[in-house]
Amino acid sequence: MSRAFAQDNLRAQILGIPGVGIQPTDADWQKVGELCLGGTRSNVARGEFTGVELSFMGLNSQNVHNVVFRGLLKPWETYTGAKITWIDLIQADYDTHLQQGIAAGMLDFDMAEMGAPFEGDVCGNGLASEMPDWVRTQVDMDDYVNYLKGPVGTWDGKRYRVSIDGDCHTFSYRTDVFSDPDLAAAWKAAGGEGAWGRPRTWQRVQAATKFLKGKKVGGKDVFGYLDPAKGAGGFGFYFLASRATAYAKHPDDKAWLFDVDTMKPRVNNPAFVRAIQDVIDALPSEPADQINADPDTTAFQQFVMGTGSMLSWWGDVGPSARTAPSVVGNVVSFDILPGSDDVYNSKTKMWERLAGGPNFAPNMAFLGWGVYVMASVDSDDKKKKAAWSAAAHLGGKDISLWTSVYPTGLQPYRNSHFNIPEWVAAGYSEAFITSYLDANKNSYNHPNAAIEPRIPGIFRYYSAAEDGLARIYAGQSDAQTGADAIAAAWENLTDQIGRDKQIELYKASLGV
Repeated sequence: MSRAFAQDNLRAQILGIPGVGIQPTDADWQKVGELCLGGTRSNVARGEFTGVELSFMGLNSQNVHNVVFRGLLKPWETYTGAKITWIDLIQADYDTHLQQGIAAGMLDFDMAEMGAPFEGDVCGNGLASEMPDWVRTQVDMDDYVNYLKGPVGTWDGKRYRVSIDGDCHTFSYRTDVFSDPDLAAAWKAAGGEGAWGRPRTWQRVQAATKFLKGKKVGGKDVFGYLDPAKGAGGFGFYFLASRATAYAKHPDDKAWLFDVDTMKPRVNNPAFVRAIQDVIDALPSEPADQINADPDTTAFQQFVMGTGSMLSWWGDVGPSARTAPSVVGNVVSFDILPGSDDVYNSKTKMWERLAGGPNFAPNMAFLGWGVYVMASVDSDDKKKKAAWSAAAHLGGKDISLWTSVYPTGLQPYRNSHFNIPEWVAAGYSEAFITSYLDANKNSYNHPNAAIEPRIPGIFRYYSAAEDGLARIYAGQSDAQTGADAIAAAWENLTDQIGRDKQIELYKASLGV
């Protein structure tokens, strides 16, 4: 049997476990982990890590992330002899736990599931172990989509990250809602602009959200866009950013969060203030008590369960919509984030309408999860190899296809993940998966993508923004006043961390 045929056969085999539309169990995760041990066997002898104990910090969220990793790594533990202790964090506690360890100079983990935005805090402080060459070969890093090949995962020219995810926000919408003839007639009668259909700009999202208040489809209440108005340890700021990028990210300017030469925040400029005002104006048309809905609520308790017709989120929504529990799997489609009829030019301080039409600027929110090994293991060669072997197993080429196809908290991030026939053979409809994969691929490759800075303390900025947004959404200040307060908090943070260094790192993260 040729190696290529064997590889194809393995991928087809694991994609059938347990079958699209069925929620995987621990037994399924372990079976997939066992079948994907080929890379480990090529570099590690059976029992080589007997006596090694590793601690792994990651998320325990929506029954995915660490919960899945336990099963995928159990066969690795059995084969190698190593044992893993798990440190499970909810997303809202992640940054706090990490920063406490950094401040104390005592990390309580050997390995971490970590997003690229934290590289400034961890790699920049010399806390991570440099990746050995054999790991790069085992995980086939040449297969990564371009935006994850570097500088993401690197610091000072050294590589530290095994990618297990590729993050961006995409737009999910209900096709039944935006093709409903009764809604189309009501939209026209109400004087709605253009034909009723899926909105492609935030201006149209706003109009559709207000129009859908009180409307029904199939006898059930239907709402428009779903805003997560409750914070989530900094992660909630991404959703305001996804409303803002089309307004704030000009095609002629790589920056959108800060001015590159001064680190002056842009979070209180007219583009961000408009996005904040959009949320204020939309919330009364969204489900009751939406002000207490965090990001997980909007995706997994609302959208995939049939509440709301539009959502910006990471790619988890795709596999989740097709795996129980979900009631919208047959009526969901995807696209890049909506654009804007005009875009704010931070250099001229003017709004502009582009000759080519609406401005699109997909938000590369969080730059994907990766597995990082801490420098604390470097003094023990056996433990260091064990930690990197575990990371390489989780980030392997075949196992990563499975984690992209099934609900794991991870989304496609390799060129080989965009082979539509593999997904169709696994059980996805061609139309659904083409829409889903194109939304991700077209976001990753968009020429005006909004790239997140990997600067120290980035989640301190985001958390400060969440605090300010909570006050705004609660009616304690207007959009501009609240945004000014957020900008002032960001300025203080920059001064505390060191403005000159932040400017240097911000420029490096944007490639300017």
